[in-house]
Amino acid sequence: MTTEEFEVIKRLKWACRRGMLELDVLLEPFVERHFLGLSPAQQQAFERLLKEDDPDLFAWFMGHAPCPDPELADMVALILERNQP
Repeated sequence: MTTEEFEVIKRLKWACRRGMLELDVLLEPFVERHFLGLSPAQQQAFERLLKEDDPDLFAWFMGHAPCPDPELADMVALILERNQP
């Protein structure tokens, strides 16, 4: 991992610290394990996802509501798929 990649991961891990533990346990491991392997478009979608409000993220990840943005919905699905035990 380059210094630049390390700084990106560090910044994103900080941004993944949300007000809800349920989101923390989904987002932070995804960044650590998978972010650098994403395409540039997927990386941008992930960063956009982090700008959303916690209640919306929670609803999308728990399946309580559909994500209205198709690109973000794909990212939610990818995060859920890759965080399977």
